[in-house]
Formats: sequence, structure tokens, C-alpha cells
Amino acid sequence: MTLEQRINAFTKLGAFISQFSSEEFKKHINIPHNDLFYDGFKHQIKLAQEYNGWFTKTNIVFALNGWINSLTANQLTKWTSSYNFTENTSQNVAIIMAGNIPLVGFHDFISVLISGHSVLVKQSSNDKHLLPFLAKYLEHVEPEFKGKISFTEGKMENFDAVIATGSSNTARYFEYYFKDKPSIIRKNRNSIAVLTGNESHEELENLSEDIFRYYGLGCRNVSKLFLPKDYNFDAFFKAMYKWNPIINESKYANNYDYNKAVYIMSEFAMLENGFLMIKEDQSFASPIATVFYEYYDDINSLKNILKDDSEKIQCIVAKDFIESEVNFGSTQKPELWDYADNVDTITFLLNL
Repeated sequence: MTLEQRINAFTKLGAFISQFSSEEFKKHINIPHNDLFYDGFKHQIKLAQEYNGWFTKTNIVFALNGWINSLTANQLTKWTSSYNFTENTSQNVAIIMAGNIPLVGFHDFISVLISGHSVLVKQSSNDKHLLPFLAKYLEHVEPEFKGKISFTEGKMENFDAVIATGSSNTARYFEYYFKDKPSIIRKNRNSIAVLTGNESHEELENLSEDIFRYYGLGCRNVSKLFLPKDYNFDAFFKAMYKWNPIINESKYANNYDYNKAVYIMSEFAMLENGFLMIKEDQSFASPIATVFYEYYDDINSLKNILKDDSEKIQCIVAKDFIESEVNFGSTQKPELWDYADNVDTITFLLNL
């Protein structure tokens, strides 16, 4: 199968997914195999919602929209044009996926297949409905994918390399278990925002998207702010207010109430607005409904501090701070070439 065939297949998959780009699904004409798959995928979305309370329809649709934008001929060609796919030999690559947000392991999945390899997937039990169905669609639009995609719930066997995503604790297990295989092992990371106090209301409102999307469960969600001394929080809280309906969602509200009670009983100082708490803390990972913050004295010193902590950080949201910064509101809209942990997955796969 040629690279052109693979790009064409993923482009057709993107066209299929485009029918689910809003909460009012709309069936399109001229979608291959639509009669066979359209109602089935609607059902899988429903199952995903019922099985995992964090996977609301809104968040599933948001995740699908990201892939609709990426799975186009232009984007796929732009992504793959930087690599040489002609010399690699097909290997069987295992992927151990996380399940914190919908289709979180999909980038690894398409990276393996676009590179010409076969894929063996072990999904998280929290996110097990969407990907197998999309894989079946992919096999129908490009029959040469049949036999190259498999899923397992048991022990992973007969693979040549592995991409595993988990916590920092599970990473130690992965590193030991897969020590004899080429691997990418991902640990806990969090995203941060560096503010100056001069941000516009629009920029701070965009930041609210980075904080609240997926309830803050993604590694690309902003969980910590770095602020100048004497920062005035009024503009920040005003900009966050557009997300106030989130407190009406029971799982989020339960976490908010629990964490607030812990802070109060522990006599921790914090600020809150009825649906978000902010607390001064040196940690990068904050609980749901909480954002940590830390003050900085000098912007250049902060750059050095963050450089030293780079292995803990997924994204840095800022304006005119560093070259690799992410724009406000864009953390959950990565491009195909925005690799997790800044590890180029395609280069890894082509060097197997």
C-alpha cells in the first residue's frame, strides 16, 4: 500500500467523521459505506457517553472536530511531506492508550498506520467505543488495512516496538517491561500559562478554553498559572465566567465541592468564584475545578526555571514569551505535527 493510498483512506475517514461535527448530527451524501456505518457510529458515541460520565456529547464532538480539521488531504500531505517513507519495512507496533479524553490515542494510531506499519492497540477501559468502530470504517474504505489493525484486552504479544502512555508510576513499569523493545514511554505532564497582567479580555477568555475544555483532564489543559507580583485577579475571573454553566454538571460539581471542602478544612488560602478555585502552589498538576498559581519576579529567570522543568510540561500558553509557546485558546487544537512530549513519533516509527 502506498503513502498516497493511506492518505486517501484517512481523508475519507475525515469526511465520514465530518457528519458528527455538531451536536445535531447530519448525514451527508456521497460518503462511502455510509449506510453501513453512520447509525453505528451514532450508537458508539451514545455508548461512550453512557460508559464514561466525563465523555459528554459536547466533548466528544469537540474531539471529533479536531480530527475533521486534521484528516484532510492538504493537512495529511503537509504532515507527511517532511519524511521519507520509502525505505522503512513494516513492523508491528503496540500502542497502550490513555483514556482521559475522547480518542486521546488516535494520533499514535494514525501515525503507526501512515508510516506503513501494523498496529496492535490496547485501549483504556475509559475510552473503548469510538476507535474500534473508526478502524472498521478505515478497513472498508481501504481494504489493504485489513490485517494491519488489531485490538486486545489481554497480554500484548508479537510486537516489535511500543508506544505507551500512562502516569509517571505506570511509566516505570512500562520502562522495565519493554526494556528490550524500541519504545516511546509517556509520563504525566501538565500545561501552564504565563501571564503578564496586560492580557486582553479576549486572550483571557480564550485561556478559559485551555483550562475548562474536557474538564481539565487532558495533559494539554492549563493547570497552573505563572503570574507577576501583585497580579489583579479581577480580569481573570471575569474572563472565566463564560464557563460558569460547568458547575451544573454533576461529576464536575462533585469534584468542586470535594476539593473546596478539603481546602477549607486544611485552612488553605484560595480564591474561588463558585465554579473554579485558584490556589498558590508549586505543583504543576492541580485537581479538577482547581488551577494552581505561582508568582515570578523576573521573566528571564522564569524561562530558566521552566526549562529545568521541561519534562513536566506539555504546553506553555503565553504571548511573546518563548518561541514554542501556544496561543491562548489553542492547547486542545494541536496540529498533526504537534507531537506529545515533543517526541517526533513519525521519526521514531520510520527508524524501526
